[in-house]
Amino acid sequence: MEIIDLSQEIFDGMSVFHSLPPVKMEIHATHEQWEGLTDDEIQTPSIYKLELSEHTGTHVDALNHMGKEFVGQSIDTMPLSMFYTEGICLDLSDKGLQEFITSEDLQKACENAGLEIKKGDTVLLYTNHYRKHFATENWNKGPGLTAEATQWLGEKQISAFGVETLSPGIPKISNKEVHYICGKMGFTHYENMINLHQLIGRGRFRFIALPLKIRGGTGSPVRAVAVFE
Repeated sequence: MEIIDLSQEIFDGMSVFHSLPPVKMEIHATHEQWEGLTDDEIQTPSIYKLELSEHTGTHVDALNHMGKEFVGQSIDTMPLSMFYTEGICLDLSDKGLQEFITSEDLQKACENAGLEIKKGDTVLLYTNHYRKHFATENWNKGPGLTAEATQWLGEKQISAFGVETLSPGIPKISNKEVHYICGKMGFTHYENMINLHQLIGRGRFRFIALPLKIRGGTGSPVRAVAVFE
């Protein structure tokens, strides 16, 4: 068995979508405190305090995040089968900054890889944007799906799709529509994925990305992995 980690690290001050609160991570308690030692120069953490949004790092969106019409469909109500699926990864690394990904692009990528999108799949979209632009001025200018391509994926009855970028669509152009279509058609998406280049040319895999059980949550960080038997 080979397990490939598809999730970003979470750390203090990490890059997040511009409208989200910053990530704060600080020591809450140390082993020295537990042992009553007050004069030790070195403090070893026993507990960290985290402050972050549900949409930090590699995360999944709940359906109630997609629009006010989908209230009640929070992350804790979504079936676990949506996060434990078969997966495929499509090569879209020819896409440049803020370039659209269309259904024709997705069909061509499937044909080139000899892959078929099946009902219940998670479809990961490799653009190489993370390796080229993470933590640079272009990080928020990734390629993104059109509304038409999102509708096309929904008609395939997938569980979810995943992107390396900060958003599934292009912000202020297609991103709001992409989210709304996901909510309307009952599937979701992952953002800020990494290591997708390691999946290209390898066919199908088991995809696992379980969210935290946040009551009423609009999303959750995940530890996404691809498993090859």
